[in-house]
Amino acid sequence: MNLIFLGSPGAGKGSLAEKAVKLLDLAHISTGSLFRSAIAAGSPLGQRVQTIIGADKLVDDETTIDLVKERLAQADAQKGYILDGFPRTIFQAEAMEKFSRVDKVIDLEIPDSLVLERLANRMVCRKCGHNFHMIRNKPKKEGICDLCGGEIFHREDDEEKAIKQRLEVYRARTAPLIEFYRKKGLLVTVDAKPTIDQVLENFKAAIGR
Repeated sequence: MNLIFLGSPGAGKGSLAEKAVKLLDLAHISTGSLFRSAIAAGSPLGQRVQTIIGADKLVDDETTIDLVKERLAQADAQKGYILDGFPRTIFQAEAMEKFSRVDKVIDLEIPDSLVLERLANRMVCRKCGHNFHMIRNKPKKEGICDLCGGEIFHREDDEEKAIKQRLEVYRARTAPLIEFYRKKGLLVTVDAKPTIDQVLENFKAAIGR
């Protein structure tokens, strides 16, 4: 099964993906992890990403598409995958149709007010990327990731002003994908407001599991 997760920042795409890949035995592919892995590997694509990020620019569509295409060709993705953070634009979605078939697109629906509350309290592990919430899901040891022992921190782009800007960018660039995939009959909407365990149940119902 090949799935795409859509949703605004703070909708819980990464948290749901962590649970869904175990449930369905799929590869979890996020663009953030792709960029970090490519840079660490020192591949030609990784060097290109390093140059772009080093210049404080956004990674362009063509480079992102090339990275995703390369990743989907790897062995673990042949049994199926969850794409988290790609595609972000109609251009990327149309390009992807040329090299991979998608079975369902999961749109995690959540109001902006809850996004602001979630992200303002989110802490992220620098090492493995796992998310914590400083009210509902604190780490067992302050500042330390329960999973890998890495340092957890509050991202600068999770400050209120930055969150609002990210939501505006999402609505302008990524939200049109909802209609794009709805017209293709691939879109399934999942209520992302409850706890992650309930969202997982909503997800399972949406895909018929």
